[in-house]
Amino acid sequence: MARLKGRNELATGVHHDVIPIWASDVNRRRSPGKRNHGNVMTDNHPLSQTEAIAVSVSELTGHIKAILEGTFPAIWVAGEVSDLTRPRSGHLYFTLKDEQAQIRSVIWRSTAARMREPLEEGQSVLCFGDVEVYAPRGSYQLIVRKVQPQGVGALQIAFQKLQAKLHAEGLFDASRKQPLPQFPRRIGLVTSPSGAAIRDFLKAAAHRWKGIEIVVIPARVQGEGAARSIVTAINASQRYQPALDLLVISRGGGSLEDLWCFNEEPVVRAVAACRIPTVSAVGHEIDVTLCDLAADLRALTPTDAATKTLPDATMLDQTVLNLRQRLHRGALRSIETRRVRLDALGATPGLRKPHEMIQNRYRVLDELDARARRAMQSKLSLQRASLETMAASLSALSPLKVLTRGYSVTTDASGRTITSTRDVASGDVIRTRLQQGEIESIVTRSPDVS
Repeated sequence: MARLKGRNELATGVHHDVIPIWASDVNRRRSPGKRNHGNVMTDNHPLSQTEAIAVSVSELTGHIKAILEGTFPAIWVAGEVSDLTRPRSGHLYFTLKDEQAQIRSVIWRSTAARMREPLEEGQSVLCFGDVEVYAPRGSYQLIVRKVQPQGVGALQIAFQKLQAKLHAEGLFDASRKQPLPQFPRRIGLVTSPSGAAIRDFLKAAAHRWKGIEIVVIPARVQGEGAARSIVTAINASQRYQPALDLLVISRGGGSLEDLWCFNEEPVVRAVAACRIPTVSAVGHEIDVTLCDLAADLRALTPTDAATKTLPDATMLDQTVLNLRQRLHRGALRSIETRRVRLDALGATPGLRKPHEMIQNRYRVLDELDARARRAMQSKLSLQRASLETMAASLSALSPLKVLTRGYSVTTDASGRTITSTRDVASGDVIRTRLQQGEIESIVTRSPDVS
């Protein structure tokens, strides 16, 4: 775990010594002609004379205001818009700057409502207005009455060029984005250990999910060497053991210059190549960096990063409670449904009096058997009567019936009936069938055929 550095240490880890200056040292450094009278220092003048020539802070500021505003009437000023804010009042506050200096500027709501095009961060403009001294803060500012776009500032041009280049390489494609773990156990936080971002993230994380391990990886987040420091921190995060489940890169809000290290190409490529799912929480909602576009998820603020990456313990507890109640109600309904079905089955005669059901089945089976027997006997009797009738008819028509009246039937050896003397010859064996018995004869003389 990273140690939060003391108040005299910067986010870079460079120690700055604080040299105390005591009151005695200050007195010794004063000119010899000046004397210290307790808490009041005089210059060989009586105290009453000093008070007579002293002016108040308000009077001094009023003189400066009169001289400055009288010397500089309405004037055109060229510069680049930076640190632009839009409060709910409708006024616009921003810094107008160039390479060597800057001046705070304000556009009142009535003037902002008449502007044809909205003012943008990093835009080069020509502002027409009055120089004014703001007495409560002892500062001067430009009250802008007109704004003419002059083009896009150098940093904004560099931002757009690098964005187009990396977009063409596919570094911002949605297909490259890694899904974030639903329940991360170890989260790496690349930020300044002394900045407000780490406090905001830790505070939000403590409210959402307890027991999470957050590893703070110190890095410079502004100024010279910040980009190299961030890249080093990202590369180091991938070597941690046990491995990190999620990496959050964060810092507070600021101007385009303050956040520029998150727009540098090495940082953007390191974020895109990181094997750990990465969340970018740089600046405020209006601040968009290339690091935000390359990360797997963009959070508007450090607090929003904690909200998006960590589950809500209260909501999960409520979800578990709801599921438990649903499971309980479902189990009760299922048990009740089966109890009703069981009671209905128990009320059926088959289960209530099983022996009676068997006896009834036996009774029905006996009745069916008796009916079948009667039907078979009746059918047999009918068939028998029909058969006897048919037999009597056949018997009446049978040629053998004639034999009972003294007739006979003669056939040759092959069994053919002999109906004429031409059907036999001398020496043939013939058979004569009588009513009782059969006579075999041999033809001794061939009959005459007339």
